[in-house]
Amino acid sequence: MNFLAHLHLAHLADSSLPGNLLADFVRGNPENLYAPAVVDGIYMHRRIDVMTDNLPEVKIAREGFRAQTRRVAPITLDVMWDHFLSRHWAQLSPDFSLEDFVRYAHSQVATILPESPPRFVNLNNYLWSERWLERYREMSFIQNVLNGMANRRPRLDALRDSWQDLDANYAELESLFWQFYPRMMEQAISRTL
Repeated sequence: MNFLAHLHLAHLADSSLPGNLLADFVRGNPENLYAPAVVDGIYMHRRIDVMTDNLPEVKIAREGFRAQTRRVAPITLDVMWDHFLSRHWAQLSPDFSLEDFVRYAHSQVATILPESPPRFVNLNNYLWSERWLERYREMSFIQNVLNGMANRRPRLDALRDSWQDLDANYAELESLFWQFYPRMMEQAISRTL
């Protein structure tokens, strides 16, 4: 899962949106660094990452990647799941438009920015102003996201080529998303994530 899915599942679970978004920027034990609700959100994010990586549908999705890109498949798929969530938002969350949700999420996350790591603050400078969460529905934007990650982290240069795997397997990936994401939504609502 990437930014949008973590925020969405956190909302459904009544968990801390700031904590769920911040989690990738916090190493080790966060308990003495942040408020208890934010810490709980960080832990929820970590549980979701472990769960998602072990889903049978995600394992099947990884098999569609070529040998030269399979190593970065988990990262590429995390971004792709956000594409499908953004694209099908109205069907998955009909009572809360994506635009309204993004405004709500932004207002929640802004509350922790003063005490957040600089890299997280920097991400937030772009995430909201450039409307990433809404633009995830555009495959051209997904390609830009993957290229941007490859540019920032040369060890992940294969992300640039993983675009071809997404394009070649689009229909199957969309089908797999529909198999597991509604189940994760139910788990979030029932607080079992």
